[in-house]
Amino acid sequence: MQRNRSWLVVLLLMLPGVAWAQEPEEEPSPEELEEDAPGVEPDERWWNLFRVEATTWALLPRAGVGTDSGYFQVDPTIDFERGEEFGVNLGAPLRLRIWGPRDGGIVRREDWDELSDWGQLVRGLKLGSDNSPLGVWFGQIDSYSLLSGHLVRRYAHRANPNYHPAAGVLTGTLGPVYVEAFTSDVLGARLMGAEAELDLEHVLFGRPQQRGRYTLGMSAVHDWGRAGGRAASVTLAHVDAVAVLVVRPEFEAHVFAGWGGRPDTGGAWGAVAGVGADAETSTLDMILRLEARHQRGGFRQGFFGADYELARFQAAGTSGAPLADAPFPDGYSLFGESEVGWDAVSYGGPKAHLKLSLGAEVFSWGRFDVDGRVAVQLFERSVEVALKGLAVGVGQPGARYLGSAEVRWRFLGGGFYATGTGGTLLFPTTEGALRPGAFASVGLGVDNAR
Repeated sequence: MQRNRSWLVVLLLMLPGVAWAQEPEEEPSPEELEEDAPGVEPDERWWNLFRVEATTWALLPRAGVGTDSGYFQVDPTIDFERGEEFGVNLGAPLRLRIWGPRDGGIVRREDWDELSDWGQLVRGLKLGSDNSPLGVWFGQIDSYSLLSGHLVRRYAHRANPNYHPAAGVLTGTLGPVYVEAFTSDVLGARLMGAEAELDLEHVLFGRPQQRGRYTLGMSAVHDWGRAGGRAASVTLAHVDAVAVLVVRPEFEAHVFAGWGGRPDTGGAWGAVAGVGADAETSTLDMILRLEARHQRGGFRQGFFGADYELARFQAAGTSGAPLADAPFPDGYSLFGESEVGWDAVSYGGPKAHLKLSLGAEVFSWGRFDVDGRVAVQLFERSVEVALKGLAVGVGQPGARYLGSAEVRWRFLGGGFYATGTGGTLLFPTTEGALRPGAFASVGLGVDNAR
């Protein structure tokens, strides 16, 4: 259950989802939307989704900085899936300028001005799965964690609204070794990393009945900083040991400890220890995690996190420096994370569907970071509401806040829907600073999801 977590999070992102409110909220999975076809096993059935959205999309200045502009946005989606081992999801928003500065042409230039932006045409492509000897996935990642998550945690590679890369994830198993590797941008030299887990019980006593109960892992991540705007390169490495103490059909609990650092920076290291639990029933999927951390010399766990694509240019705080060079006090922190998915099975009234993701860290020197999202479907799934928020450096000068919201209402049997989104953004400038902005969008869509 623990290992499947990382792959399942990635696969969920293959469906259209809210990404700083630039994408629609996730649709229910094929299993939630369709009844089993007579005489056909679910894993052998093809599933498809065709969707077109037409909306207005307006960029608005904040704090008197920047100029406003408006666009007509057309967003087509084509999605084909067969079981858990094959799927392809294509489509990208096309924004045509209605008002505002026209020096960039009728099409919004920032959406297509570098090679990496063409990656947004692939929303998801999967070959194999976490249970296969080899699995490959391409597309958008949001709240992605690399296995243990002590280097890459809750990372969103499109937090920069002018950068639209496609990520790649590779998983593989060979005997007692399990490997997960990723790149945040398959078309550019950006964030790349891998983590390898060694099953100690397998090595010492042969193939175990329960895989992955006692593992030793090593991970390394490097940012080349050469796409999505140039920024300082940085390298981190980490070692982790995990022991699964409780294994039940619907529950698993484990403890872990680890140590990591920045190989290119002397005295930059950190240690971590904690506990975690996974629960999975017919109606509930839940992941809980609690960690005690120690950081020194500018290293911190979760360095590549939800804010990284902005912090690589300018970290939260008053220094104005990129994260790779920004001062970070020595100290301790407590980190907690929860992932909850709930869906009713026997509906006695209005159907409900809930997804909640929350991560928070409090530091001994007075800083607090939190990011989270919640999505709920109500009234026979005809109304969807999604909220997303990020706060970094709370309690210190120069704290950073971002938020977005989306509402979608389905009508005429669910094939048509009205949608409205809005939120705040930060745009990196050529000088490396972050320019505040906001956006709003309203429109209509049609699909065959129901």
